[in-house]
Amino acid sequence: MTVEITSHEELRELLGAPLPRAAAKERTLLHERDRQWLAASPFCLVATAGADGSCDVSPKGDPPGFTLVLDGTTIAIPERPGNRRADGYRNILDNPHVGLIYLIPGRTDTLRINGRARLVRDAPFFDDMVVKGHRPVLAVVVEIEQIFYHCAKAFLRSQLWQPETWQPDALPSRPRLIKEVEAPAESLADLERHYGPDYARRIYS
Repeated sequence: MTVEITSHEELRELLGAPLPRAAAKERTLLHERDRQWLAASPFCLVATAGADGSCDVSPKGDPPGFTLVLDGTTIAIPERPGNRRADGYRNILDNPHVGLIYLIPGRTDTLRINGRARLVRDAPFFDDMVVKGHRPVLAVVVEIEQIFYHCAKAFLRSQLWQPETWQPDALPSRPRLIKEVEAPAESLADLERHYGPDYARRIYS
């Protein structure tokens, strides 16, 4: 039988109270160590929600330091060529609240930033976001409301950074997955060419 949790009180009774240090670690202003973390991070996850509450999480990656610090409470994330679905961007237009998790490969802690986002189609700082000749066509500017470091437990439990646990061949290749799940009418040969050696060379075009 499924037993559902239906109240904040029930949840707190089940999990217990957070340790004082965990409860008090939230900040609103970037620390110098936060700036250093952002300068070292090549990857983040951006969580958004639409006006109807439907959610989306989108990965963003670029050379370390791709997130630009504009001031002590503001950061900017450049857009790069993608699939043009713009799920998260459409959500931001309806609901500005975003959640970000910044990773540094090999580290088991993460930096979390929550705030209010807006889409900017041009600004002088875009010139500082050029990578391999690509100047972003838009950026997500986030006004920070909450920032803190998250502990290592999830990464330790998952052994995420331990290569001996990796199983990249546990599932079919990207071309085969696409053919089986998303585009059965396309030929496997065409998909393999698309996701072949030239794919990495086209990611900024």
